[in-house]
Amino acid sequence: MLKPNMHYADLAESYLFYHIAQKTNAYLEAHPGTHLYRMGIGDVSLPLCAPVIRALHEAVDDQADKTRFHGYMPECGAPFFRKAVAEHYRKRGVLLSEDEVFVSSGASDELGDILDLFDRSAVAMVMEPAYPAYVDANVMAGRKIIHFPSGEENGFLPEPREGAAADILYICSPNNPTGAVFDRKQLKAWVDFANQSGSVILFDAAYEAFIEEDDVPHSIFEIEGARTCAIEICSLSKTAGFTGTRLGYTVIPETLIRCGMSLRDMWVRNRTTKTNGVSYIIQKGGAAVFTEEGQRGIRENIGVYKKNARVLMEALDMLGIRYCGGKNAPYIWLRCPGGMGSWEFFDYLLEKIQVVGTPGEGFGSCGEGYFRFSTFGSPEDTEKAAERLVSLLK
Repeated sequence: MLKPNMHYADLAESYLFYHIAQKTNAYLEAHPGTHLYRMGIGDVSLPLCAPVIRALHEAVDDQADKTRFHGYMPECGAPFFRKAVAEHYRKRGVLLSEDEVFVSSGASDELGDILDLFDRSAVAMVMEPAYPAYVDANVMAGRKIIHFPSGEENGFLPEPREGAAADILYICSPNNPTGAVFDRKQLKAWVDFANQSGSVILFDAAYEAFIEEDDVPHSIFEIEGARTCAIEICSLSKTAGFTGTRLGYTVIPETLIRCGMSLRDMWVRNRTTKTNGVSYIIQKGGAAVFTEEGQRGIRENIGVYKKNARVLMEALDMLGIRYCGGKNAPYIWLRCPGGMGSWEFFDYLLEKIQVVGTPGEGFGSCGEGYFRFSTFGSPEDTEKAAERLVSLLK
């Protein structure tokens, strides 16, 4: 008899956002016609900017012309897309070879796929609170996981210490769910730690476009020593509104070597075996993000989400509720008022004011008692949700 992957039995009962969807759907069935103010899942609400739309249309037209038609794309990425990403990094002072840039169908997919590079015996360390897929992907692979907690005492930015020894180190900055960001000194400590221990950092930079402060790196490769210990995984989902279009990229330096094997070369072999690349149309749209006009367009959209964050932060300030995030990230992480548990607060907001957020417990045990708001909703809904929050909790 075929034996399935028994590690799936070790997963939590349901994925966090699936459980939220079940609860909200049940509420809507019981209260038909009710409008919910959704600030839970981190999905964008603004359309793709004009330069991207133009590029997508042009690419579709190319597919209708025999002389410009494209079939299979290079598995590791179209040269024009890889070049656009590398030039974007160069403008920030990070020198990359185009061959170190790999196209992906988004950060979520890549964070799971990239684990193919590591032996099943590799130990993964997840700084929590954390995006739950980090844990679940390693559980599915049967890996040992070190749950490395953080809290208010360190601003949800833990420092390396002896107990952090692991083969794979997950770092997300700006962080999901807390919105906390590592400055250069803090990231340098982790880079030095990884180089000393032989670990590899998986650096999730999905929210780098929201960074405002000068001392906060957009890329781990701004840190000396990172090219020998880090892989960077990026997404255009939150940066440019590609949640429904699916596009991202991964940077693996040529100098990242373990046991005499180049992880960059291994990833070339992986992609050319397991994928047929990302569509020409989508990559053309993605390349437009990195033009001057594209950068202006995405900054305008990000500005709307940042205004949403300010509206929510002002409401929390008025209520005297402690929180972090919002400034350099599209998430606000708050302590549940009145000593409520995170799921208890979820139910309370849903029932009383029809506001949907994300319970902190879903991001790890140290997230219990906390709650996450996403700032990707419409400005109108965000303002009304903030008003309802103040009326309920003042």
